[in-house]
Amino acid sequence: MKWNVKDLKWTREPKKYTIQEDQIVITTEPGTDLWQRTYYGFRNDNAPLLQLSTEETYFSFVVKTDFSSSKRRYDQCGIILYLDSDNWLKASIEYENEEYQRLGSVVTNHGYSDWATTDIPASIKSMWYRLSRRESDYCLECSTDGITFKQMRICHLSEGAGEIHFGIYACSPEESSFEAGFSGMEVTECKWLAHV
Repeated sequence: MKWNVKDLKWTREPKKYTIQEDQIVITTEPGTDLWQRTYYGFRNDNAPLLQLSTEETYFSFVVKTDFSSSKRRYDQCGIILYLDSDNWLKASIEYENEEYQRLGSVVTNHGYSDWATTDIPASIKSMWYRLSRRESDYCLECSTDGITFKQMRICHLSEGAGEIHFGIYACSPEESSFEAGFSGMEVTECKWLAHV
């Protein structure tokens, strides 16, 4: 499988973006987000997503994100696997304040989201993510240098068999807008090795 920008499809196309072979920039719009029910009872499903479709059951996808212009609470951009509003997963950094931000991931199964996070310094302005698939199971990893990746989580998507859609997203849940940059996008053989 090859990563080709010509094969990407929008789910909720944003008003402003640029797509080049080696870089994609999305300008977020206020009030955009992805979340389903848990804790807040809140639901929002209007973030723009740019994804590739595949039935390949073993692969890894890597992307570098740049969010140096984020400035408002919950501004975020990252990696996404989105099947429908009730079934998806994502990994990103969410801006919190000038001291720290939240590196985390969300898995949504059958309309309920969870959120696993760790606080990191606000001085970090770019992050690589790697999504790996082994049938219906998935591994999310992150890296500050694009070389050494650290596991964020392993999860199962209840509806994650067969054809899936994966790629990038960016959003600003509050009254904010920023330019989210994506580069180094690559699909490779599965880097998530079998447990022995």
